[in-house]
Amino acid sequence: MTSEKNILWFKDISLADRPSVGGKGGSLGELVSAHIPVPNGFVVTTNAFTTFLDVLDREHGIRDKVAQLDPEDVTTLNQVTSECRTLVEQTPPPVAISEAIIVAYHELGKGMPVAVRSSATSEDSEEASFAGLQDTYLWQKGDAQLLDSLRKCWASLYNPESVAYRLKLDLPEEQLAMAVVVQTMVNSRCSGVMFTRSPTTGDKSVITIEGSWGLGSSIVSGEVTPDKYVINKITGEVTKRDVASKLIEHIPDENGGITELPVSDERQNLTCIDDEELAELAAVAKRIEKHYGIAQDIEWSIDQDGNIMLLQSRPETVWATKDKEPVAMPTEKAFGHIFNVMGGKAKK
Repeated sequence: MTSEKNILWFKDISLADRPSVGGKGGSLGELVSAHIPVPNGFVVTTNAFTTFLDVLDREHGIRDKVAQLDPEDVTTLNQVTSECRTLVEQTPPPVAISEAIIVAYHELGKGMPVAVRSSATSEDSEEASFAGLQDTYLWQKGDAQLLDSLRKCWASLYNPESVAYRLKLDLPEEQLAMAVVVQTMVNSRCSGVMFTRSPTTGDKSVITIEGSWGLGSSIVSGEVTPDKYVINKITGEVTKRDVASKLIEHIPDENGGITELPVSDERQNLTCIDDEELAELAAVAKRIEKHYGIAQDIEWSIDQDGNIMLLQSRPETVWATKDKEPVAMPTEKAFGHIFNVMGGKAKK
C-alpha cells in the first residue's frame, strides 16, 4: 500500500477519477484543470477508506448490516447506523494511511487551517445528489484535528439520512466508498453560492448569486438570509437585487472550527458583494458551466483581499430532474392525456 494510492492532489485528478476521489474531489480537480481559482488541497482516496473499512468489516460485518436495513424501519436504521458511526469514529486508521495524510498535510502547510470535506463516490452526480448528507469540518488545525475530522467524515457515510437515501435508490453498499477532501481554508470576507440556472424558475438565461458575510456555513445552515442577485447571462445586467439583513456571520475560531458572531449594525444591511465582484463571479460561473456543459450549483468565497475562490461545483439537479420527467404519458390518440386528467377516457 503506497501513499500515492491513498493521497491524490487536486492538480493530478479530474472527474474521470471519481471512483477514487468522489464527486467533490473530482470536481475540484476538474476546476483546477480548467484554470478556475481553487484553494489548494488533496484528497484522501477511497483506497484509504476501503482499506480501513475492510479491517472493521471482517470483524463487524458493517456492509451486510447496512445492506439488509429497511429504510422504512426508522428505529432499527437509527440503531445500526449509530453503531457503525461509533466504530468508524473510534478506530484509528492503519499507520501507513495516517502517515501519508500527515505528510501531505505538512506539504500543504504544517498547522495550516483546512476544510475537511466528505466526498462520496456517488455524490454530486446528475442522477443522485448527496449534498448535505455527509459531513464537512471547517478551519481544522493540526495533525490531531485533521485525523479526527477525517474519521468523522468517513463515519458520516453512515448517517441515517445518507443510508436511507442510498437504500431507496438501491445503490449497492459494496460499491460505495468515501473519499475526503482536505482543502486550504479561505479567510472569507464573504461567501455564498451561485446557480447558472434560476433555482426558483429554472430559467437558463440567468445566473443567481447568493452571499453573506463571513464563511458560507452560515448560509448552508440556514442561520442567515443571504443577499440575492439575478444577472442576465447575455447582457451582464443585474436584473434583481435583494439585500437582506444579515444579523450573524461565521468566522474562524482560534482553537479550530468556527464561531458565530453578530454582524455590526453598520454592516447588517450593506450589500456584501459590489458590482465589480458580481460581474467577476458571473463570468466565472459562465466559464464553469461552459466547461461542464450543464447547469451548475457553485460554492464561492471572497477573501479579505478581494480575491475570488471557488470551493465546489456540482450539477444542478432539481430542474435537470424536472426536465427529464414527461409532462404526460403518451396516448394512442392526440389529446388523450387531457381526457384522462379530467377523469374521462379517450375514445379509440
